[in-house]
Amino acid sequence: MHIDARNLENNSVIQGDICIIGAGTAGISMALDWIDTPYKVILLEGGGFEYDDQVQNLYDGETTGQRYYPLKSTRLHYFGGTTGHWAGMCSPFDPIDFIKRDWVPNSGWPISRKDLDPFYARAHEKLQLGPYNYEFTYWKKELPNLIPFSLDEKVIWNKMWQYSVARFGKLYGDTITKAKNIHLYTYANVVDIITNGTITDIKEVVVKNHAGKTHKVRAKHFILACGAIQNARLLLASNSQAAQGLGNDNDIVGRYFMEHIEHASAELWLSKPFPTKLYSWSYGARASAELAITEKVQTENRILNGTVSLYPLAFSRNLDSEMDVWNNEDPRKSAENFRESISEAREAAKKVNEGSISRAFQLHTRIEQAPNPNSRVTIGAEKDDLGVPKTRLNWELTRLDKRSIRKIYQLLGQQMGISGLGRVRLREFLRDENDNSWPEDLNAGWHHMGTTRMSDNPKRGVVTSNCQVHGISNLYVAGSGCYATSGAPNPTLTLVALSLRLSDYVKDKM
Repeated sequence: MHIDARNLENNSVIQGDICIIGAGTAGISMALDWIDTPYKVILLEGGGFEYDDQVQNLYDGETTGQRYYPLKSTRLHYFGGTTGHWAGMCSPFDPIDFIKRDWVPNSGWPISRKDLDPFYARAHEKLQLGPYNYEFTYWKKELPNLIPFSLDEKVIWNKMWQYSVARFGKLYGDTITKAKNIHLYTYANVVDIITNGTITDIKEVVVKNHAGKTHKVRAKHFILACGAIQNARLLLASNSQAAQGLGNDNDIVGRYFMEHIEHASAELWLSKPFPTKLYSWSYGARASAELAITEKVQTENRILNGTVSLYPLAFSRNLDSEMDVWNNEDPRKSAENFRESISEAREAAKKVNEGSISRAFQLHTRIEQAPNPNSRVTIGAEKDDLGVPKTRLNWELTRLDKRSIRKIYQLLGQQMGISGLGRVRLREFLRDENDNSWPEDLNAGWHHMGTTRMSDNPKRGVVTSNCQVHGISNLYVAGSGCYATSGAPNPTLTLVALSLRLSDYVKDKM
């Protein structure tokens, strides 16, 4: 069932059993999981079914620290969320991502990879992926010409990826609106969360829209699924009863914001052409691989987890930095700039004598960011059109982040040399081991994680291992904000798995 909250009588009271705040990947995945249950599910979406710049402007905010994209354009604010323009890259986190690593400050989840495995399999259904199998040996049998580099498997391994073409808005719109027990309210922006007198239970949330309407939503359980930045912002802004914001008794809400550092870091020059489809992909492909460092070698070298992808050098040398291209407040225009940059680079590459450099590739990093409490989301005095304080994001990196990138390529270079396959040439910003600065055009993956991190110790996290906000019996957070560390893979597969795990937990409580 679909209701446009702009058309409701002002000051309406909406009641249900479960209230899911946000209809992006996490929110829709959970709503789908509750279809045909005996419970009334309220699904709140701040926008409609199409782009609306007035609604999108609610994501506007200020950035400091390491240069970052305009906040307004890093997420899409309508039904289906940012799957409206995602690349579909999916791979599970590795076992090492969940454990406490003594060389990675603030690392360690209260759950393990095994705890998520059954939910990863269920997430595959929602994302319309292939089998929950990421073994290279499996995919080598499934797809032709997946020939790996002959590198020492004790040092370098092939991390497999699958690709989703699911656009949640288009894929699940009819299913959600036709479900009898799912009540989707569009143009229903939550602006405040109201608790009982002891701040141990949520009574209701306040909803507003640009039509000037205000409504209240009451339910037994409330789940924040607005994305890592907006979840933290809403908790911090709900400060009429808790001065520091809800769930923020220990000043953790908004801290440990993490991104994936994604940047051209080195060049690979092969001694001779190496024909393989393993390390290349295009939109709609079933699977491909990136090069990764084994858990044992990560531990020995005390580095973060990351992967390396290959792009033809003739193309990559003509490709503008994503940080320079994705520079418009309007996400549609930034996406257009991005596509134009790729098209221009492809045309420029055609003019190069490819016969002379067909053995050369740019090596592109995707690496986790070390959890850093100073990398954080806060709110300022300026408010948006609906009266909610705007976001301030300070993105801050550490020495471990840069040292890990440099070491990954040193290890890869050693293995390429030992195998006789070729040589690795570092980009200039990585050559001086005493230089901890970052290039101005350093890229990030548009992956927001970690602002409501998971820990069973309330002094170290915002939510429990079951994604319940510490000290509040019926408030939960879904999505990548709960990550204690960010891993190397894109966050979508894991956030869906974690959301489905939370869904089961709430069902048990009901």
